[in-house]
Amino acid sequence: MQQFTFIRNTLHLKVKKSSLVVRIIMFSLAFSFFIFPVLGVIAGVLSGSGFYFGYLIGIGVFSLMGFYLLRLSLWNTYGEETIEIFKDHIIYEADYGWFKDAKREIMITSPKYSFKSAGYEEDHEGILLITSEESQIESVVKMPTVMLEELILILEKSKVENY
Repeated sequence: MQQFTFIRNTLHLKVKKSSLVVRIIMFSLAFSFFIFPVLGVIAGVLSGSGFYFGYLIGIGVFSLMGFYLLRLSLWNTYGEETIEIFKDHIIYEADYGWFKDAKREIMITSPKYSFKSAGYEEDHEGILLITSEESQIESVVKMPTVMLEELILILEKSKVENY
């Protein structure tokens, strides 16, 4: 699976999907964390025990955990990073499929491309690094080192053509 595309100074890095069983479990847990507390409150009120402030705290805590799990599930299913490379800055955005993070603009004048090992050493995977004197961008998407080396060659070639 090709995990990157580079077209007109826009780099798209795609997350390798986790297994179907893991995704089903994670989505089920995420939605359960939203639904079960609400059903518990409804059952408590209907049983005649009344409405307590603790119900709101429980719904709030479990909703936060559910949102985190949903975000993690979406990233492992639809995750994609978009990096737009310009002469003096880079725009970074993470896309979770159902929603996107805010775009971050980072000032980088002469980017240098490299990669850093990630995960277990025998997996031969890494993440893309874009550095300069001012700042650094570290990708989250893990890719095979062979694919990262190919990507770095493409990025270096485009840098020569655009400057």
